Amino acid sequence: MRFLMLNWRDPKNPLAGGAERVTQAYLAALVQRGHEVYWYANQFAGAPAEETIEGIHIIRGGGVGGSIFKAIKWYRLQLPFQLVIDQHHGIAWFAPWWCRTQCIAYLHEVLGPIWDTFYSPPVAAFGRWQDRWTHWLYRRVPFWTACESTRDGLHGHGVQNVTIIRYGVHTRALPVLDAKPLSAPLRLAVVCRLAPNKRVNHCLQTLAELRQRGVPARLTVVGGGELEAALRQEAASLQLGDAIKFTGLLSEADKDLILREAHLLLHTSVREGWGLNVIEANALGTPAVVYPVAGLRESTLHDQTGLVAPQETPAALADCLARLLGDDARYQRYRRGAWERAQTMHWDRILPAACDWFEARARGETAGPKMIPKL
Repeated sequence: MRFLMLNWRDPKNPLAGGAERVTQAYLAALVQRGHEVYWYANQFAGAPAEETIEGIHIIRGGGVGGSIFKAIKWYRLQLPFQLVIDQHHGIAWFAPWWCRTQCIAYLHEVLGPIWDTFYSPPVAAFGRWQDRWTHWLYRRVPFWTACESTRDGLHGHGVQNVTIIRYGVHTRALPVLDAKPLSAPLRLAVVCRLAPNKRVNHCLQTLAELRQRGVPARLTVVGGGELEAALRQEAASLQLGDAIKFTGLLSEADKDLILREAHLLLHTSVREGWGLNVIEANALGTPAVVYPVAGLRESTLHDQTGLVAPQETPAALADCLARLLGDDARYQRYRRGAWERAQTMHWDRILPAACDWFEARARGETAGPKMIPKL
């Protein structure tokens, strides 16, 4: 069968992130099953118009606002596809109205407050309205997403059919959970793109709050992005000194080493589709302490695989951390729960059933599990 993914970014786009990592994993699995898979994305500086990544045919054309028309023109010259996947990132591709074949929509999160972190109030308000209008327009199109919060948000906007397919991770869980007692200083880690919606400044403020309370702690920030200079400046104004370290972008091996050595991962994003780095940390024996937002409250099970703070404030996050310090038995329970759950989230466990579902959709079948893996 022939599959087409429509996504503004491909894996080599400088702005690619977790959405592209998981998309690549699903599509590469379809290639391994013998299918022909294409991925249409925006052009960007220095990129060839076509290339192949893990057997996936990457086609690039057009830019913001124009790539839809380029995609339609390209599509009309191709052999028929059995399934087109319309991946939404703020703006949809409107493929159900021009692809003339089986079509499903793929959404990581209902953006909601994320609009406010990037745009002025009038533009953000338009973005939220546009989201609701688009989801209503797509209300009869089958959707696929990663977590219950996004499913519920789509249902709230009128979408009728949503299947949850969990994101997997490439990180292999430790074969044996190693010893890591919870002792001062707390070793904390943040792993994400340094962008406004990630609110990494809240992690810096959490560290400052802990230090003001006399709780010894250190924070390592892994990642790059447009806010790195501003975050470094804020760390200086908070007088964090050598208690904080910015590593920039790292290799997967170096990132995993930091995650494994950390006591806890912090995640303070406005909203997530799932929270890949939470499960990656869990696989390495590191629980997470997160904000109570969509995606993160699913990737971290409160009081089982980590902690979900009661409010979206640095003070609430600091309270969770301070109360946990000195309770090593509870910490070790979180470690084990996180590690055991992460073993069920490797791609080897996710992809077979996910590909079955994609193939069924390509054949026009509508029945199937509403959650993959079944829990």
